[in-house]
Formats: sequence, C-alpha cells, structure tokens
Amino acid sequence: MKITRQIVADKIADYLHGKVSQTELVDWAERAMMDADFDETDMDVLSDIIGRLGLADVAEFGLRWQDCEEFLRRLGYRAKVIVSSK
Repeated sequence: MKITRQIVADKIADYLHGKVSQTELVDWAERAMMDADFDETDMDVLSDIIGRLGLADVAEFGLRWQDCEEFLRRLGYRAKVIVSSK
C-alpha cells in the first residue's frame, strides 16, 4: 500500500482523537518506514514525519500536541480543537 499525505494525516488524526494509542501509532510508523512505499512526490516530507512518529516512544523525542499540529500543517492540513461536554 502506497503511503500518502492523506494516510499519514489520518493516522495522526486517529491518534489525536484517541482512536489509536501512541504505541499503535509508533508501531504503524515503524512498519511504514521498513516498507518505505511512499508517494514519490512527497517522499521527503512523508519519510521525515513518519520517521519522527516512529521515535515518539523514546523519552527524548516524545510527541506533543504542537508536534502533531506541525506535522499536519506540513502535510497540508490544519488541526482544529473542538471542546464539548458529553
């Protein structure tokens, strides 16, 4: 499966929405880096972001909201926060 900007943005969004854990996101990123089947036109940005996501479980790197926001911006998306009571 070719990895595109949309796929990476969806994975980050799933993480931010709590649909996948940080561990699951890191596992996905590590597998994606091993497969390295990136959309050729976006290879640099995709490999940089996915490589960084793959390190999110290392204490020195972590994964902050600002990181996800920046990754999404680089992919051509904008993060938007909605706070609601349930």
